Amino acid sequence: MESERSPKFLSPLLLFLILSFLLALASASLASHGRALLQWKASLQSHGSLASWSLDASPCNWTGITCNVTRRGRRVIREINLAQTGLVGTLNALNFSSLSSLISLNLTFNKFYGSIPPTIAALSKLTSLDLCTNNFTGIIPRQISSLTKLNSLNLSDNQISGSIPPWLSNMTRLNFLYLFGTNLSGSIPEELGRLENLLELVISDNQLTGSIPPTLRNLSRLQVLECTNNEISGFIPPELGNLVNLVILDMGNNSLSGFIPPSLGNSTKLGGLGLWGNHLSGSIPPKIGNLVELTFLSLEQNNLTGSIPTSLGNLTKLENLYLSKNQISGPIPQDIQYLVSLRGLEIGINLLDGSIPASIGNLTKLNILYFFQNQISGSIPPSFGSLTNLIRLCIFDNQLSGSLPQEFNNITNLKSLDLADNNFSGHLPHDICKGGVLAHLILNNNHFEGPIPRSLRMCTSLTRARLEQNQLSGDISENLGAYPQLWYIDLSFNRLSGKLSPSWGGCHNLTLLKISSNKVTGIIPSELGKLAQLHVLDLSSNYLSGEIPKKLSKLTNLFNLSLSNNLLVGEVYPEFGELLNLQILDLSTNRLRGRVPEQLGNCMNIRSLKLGSNHLNGSIPFQIGNLVNLVDFLDLSHNSFTGEIPSQFGKLDKLQNLNLSHNELIGRVPHSLSDMISLTSIDLSYNELEGPLPESRIFQNASLEWFIHDKGLCGVVKGLPSCSSFTTSEDDSKKNHELLLLITIPSLGILFLLFLFVVFGFIRKNSSLCYLLRLVKVSFSKVY
Repeated sequence: MESERSPKFLSPLLLFLILSFLLALASASLASHGRALLQWKASLQSHGSLASWSLDASPCNWTGITCNVTRRGRRVIREINLAQTGLVGTLNALNFSSLSSLISLNLTFNKFYGSIPPTIAALSKLTSLDLCTNNFTGIIPRQISSLTKLNSLNLSDNQISGSIPPWLSNMTRLNFLYLFGTNLSGSIPEELGRLENLLELVISDNQLTGSIPPTLRNLSRLQVLECTNNEISGFIPPELGNLVNLVILDMGNNSLSGFIPPSLGNSTKLGGLGLWGNHLSGSIPPKIGNLVELTFLSLEQNNLTGSIPTSLGNLTKLENLYLSKNQISGPIPQDIQYLVSLRGLEIGINLLDGSIPASIGNLTKLNILYFFQNQISGSIPPSFGSLTNLIRLCIFDNQLSGSLPQEFNNITNLKSLDLADNNFSGHLPHDICKGGVLAHLILNNNHFEGPIPRSLRMCTSLTRARLEQNQLSGDISENLGAYPQLWYIDLSFNRLSGKLSPSWGGCHNLTLLKISSNKVTGIIPSELGKLAQLHVLDLSSNYLSGEIPKKLSKLTNLFNLSLSNNLLVGEVYPEFGELLNLQILDLSTNRLRGRVPEQLGNCMNIRSLKLGSNHLNGSIPFQIGNLVNLVDFLDLSHNSFTGEIPSQFGKLDKLQNLNLSHNELIGRVPHSLSDMISLTSIDLSYNELEGPLPESRIFQNASLEWFIHDKGLCGVVKGLPSCSSFTTSEDDSKKNHELLLLITIPSLGILFLLFLFVVFGFIRKNSSLCYLLRLVKVSFSKVY
């Protein structure tokens, strides 16, 4: 009986033992995987988010680890996903052989460096390898070609060098090959045409050269082909039209030439086509209109000619159309009205003419509309009022004219409006900043008139405003407010009046403030001294009075200070010598008095210094000669300077224009001025200068007008006396003077003797004077 029961008893026992053995074996295998990973962790410089990796827990519970149970009941690590875990180090200490069951390895967005170890080939079951966005270097190891089960390989955004290996074509199961953003060079291997299962090929942002291999036509399943930002040249192969499953084709920013193949119109599944930034020529193929699934079309920055094909009106799903920077001509087609999904339309920098079609008002989804730098004429149609979603409108540098339509006030979401360099007239839209988001307002070089819209007063979103070269009028203190984000404003060459408001001092981000050539009165507010970021301050050609605020010397970032042509009084402060970044200082044509401070010689970056037409006096500081970067102008004319021209001016060897005319300068012209080798004009007229001029090129070719009304200049200038004749005349005069003395002195002596004899005869009659006479005779004998 026992013998019959034994098999029944042993079977469960044997099964238990076998299961226990298998579990122990599985645990041992998993433990070996864990030890390999812990050994690698110990080699890393930063462990990032791997705190859970320890012997206290099963590897299957560690961060980034996924385990599976095999058919034999073994628990193995199948996936490692350590993306964005802050790891720093190399892969050299990782024992890939102990992870032979791994099917997915993802180490993206960390700081791994060094080369990719050839031992990675031990991961024979791997189907996905993602090492992108690290700092790996070296070349792609050939051993990777043994990973024949891979369907996704991503080595992008590293510092891998070398070329794209032709042997990648052995990995015939690849669906996704991403090699963008590395340092790969060389040409695209034609062998890649063997990867018939490839769905996405992205090799952008490298240094690839050569042409696009026609063998890519074999990638019949390909959906994405991106090779932007390389140096690929040659023609676009017409064979790419065979890739009928393409959804994205982007070859932008290369050196491709020739025509756009009409065969691309066969890839009717295309949603994005980018050929921008090349050297493509010819016209846009009408067959592009067959790509009715397109949402993105970019052909900008090429040499395309001809007109915009009307067939583009078929692309009703198109959201972005970029044709800028070509040589496209003709009018904007009326068919553009059918592109009702458009959000961005950029056709600037072309040769487009004609008028703006009124039908453009149908494109109500437009956010961006650019057709600047063309030859478009006529006025803006009232239908523009329908474009209420516009955020950016740039139509500058055309031949547009007329007033802006009243409907323009409906566009209240504008952040950027640029109408510059046209012939617009009339008033500005009164609700131009009604939406409170306007940042860029560029309207310069037009004929706009009337007041600045009151809506701008509270437009705190404003960052850049250019209204110069118009005919705007009104009081600037009433229509302009404080703009905390404003960094650039130019109101020059208008008819604006009123006074400068102290509130300008609240525009703390301001780098440029220009209100020149207007009718502004009053004083310069001292609050401008708070604009610590200011680079340019130009208030010239107004009716400003009072003194220059001393607080302007605190604007240490200034490189242009222009206050000329005003009614300013007072002095040039020594503190201006603290403006060490100053390149342009123009205080000319005012009523300034006093001496020029020697501290200006500290402003070593000055390129142009104009102090002319004031009431400045005293001698010219020799420290001005230290301004060795003076290039454009040194103008001290029409003042009351005295003394001599400083010899230190000879150090200004970059200066082109020197004007010291209409002063009271004396003495000789320093010979050191011969060292001013860059001079093209020098005006020393209306002074009291004398003596010879230097014999340098500038004086040899000089105009007589530069030296008229001086005391006694001579030299090489045509019209001035030669210095040799000037010297001879002086010598003759000296000789004549000596001869005159030789004749005059003896004659006077004889007359004196005669006088004495007459006196002697008279005195003899008076004996009391005999003694005196003898004394006189003795004295006379001692003299002669």
